[in-house]
Amino acid sequence: MIAALGMYDRAETTAALDRLWALIRAKLIESGIEAPEHLTRGEAAYAEGWQSPDLLLGQTCGLPFRAGLYERVTLVGTLDHGVEGCPPGYYRSVLIARADDPRHRAEEFATARLAINEAGSQSGWAAPQAYFAALNAVPNVSLVTGAHRASALAVLEQQADLAAIDAVSWSLIGAHDAWSAGLRVIAQTEPTPGLPLITAQAHLAQPLFKATASAIDALKDEDKRSLRLKGIVRIPASAYLALPLPPPAVPLDRAE
Repeated sequence: MIAALGMYDRAETTAALDRLWALIRAKLIESGIEAPEHLTRGEAAYAEGWQSPDLLLGQTCGLPFRAGLYERVTLVGTLDHGVEGCPPGYYRSVLIARADDPRHRAEEFATARLAINEAGSQSGWAAPQAYFAALNAVPNVSLVTGAHRASALAVLEQQADLAAIDAVSWSLIGAHDAWSAGLRVIAQTEPTPGLPLITAQAHLAQPLFKATASAIDALKDEDKRSLRLKGIVRIPASAYLALPLPPPAVPLDRAE
C-alpha cells in the first residue's frame, strides 16, 4: 500500500505533513487497517500513484479526477484549507503579475504571456482559462513550468507576465519565499471544489475519512497553521464532474 499527500508538500511543511500522516496511520491501525509507515514522495506521489491499485490514500487535482480518474478510484473527502471567500473544502486561484507591471485590470492581461504549471491542473490552467473565457479571451500560454512555485518565479523573472496559482500554494509562497514581494494579485477565479482525497480501496473510503478527520482534530495547532489545514469535508463527486473540461493548453503561436 502507498499513501501520498504531495500537493502542498514543500520543505517548510514536510515535517507537519509527516506528523499528520503518522496520526492518520495510527487511527487506521487502531481500526485494524494496515497502512505504510511513510508517505510516498517524488513522481510516485502524483499521476503514477493516483493510478496505482496499491493506493491507500492520495491527494489529486480536480481536473484529472473529472477527466477520467474518477472511474478508477473512490473519493474519500476533501481537505478544508479555509480559503477566504470559498465554501469549506473549496479553493480558487489568484492571478499574479509582477508588482511593477503597469497593467492593473485583469482585462489588460487577456493576451499576456501566461505561465502554467501543467495542462492537467485545475488551478493553473482550467481556472484561468474559464476566467478569461468569460472575458471572451483565450489565454496566451507561453510556458509550462511543472509547478506553481516555478510559475510564480517565471513571472518574477519576466519569462511570463501572468500565472494562476492556487490560493493555498500562494499563501505558502508568500510565507516562505521572500521574492514573492515582487509579485501582486490582480484577480481571483471562481471557487471550485478543492483537491480530492482518493483511494483505490473502495471499501476503505469511510474508515479513511474518519481516520483523517480524527487525525486533523488531534494535530497540533502549529502544524495546522503550517499546512493551512482546517478539517476535512464531503464534497460529492458530482460537484467535480459538473465542471467543464478545459480545451488543450496550446500556445497561441502554435494554434492553427
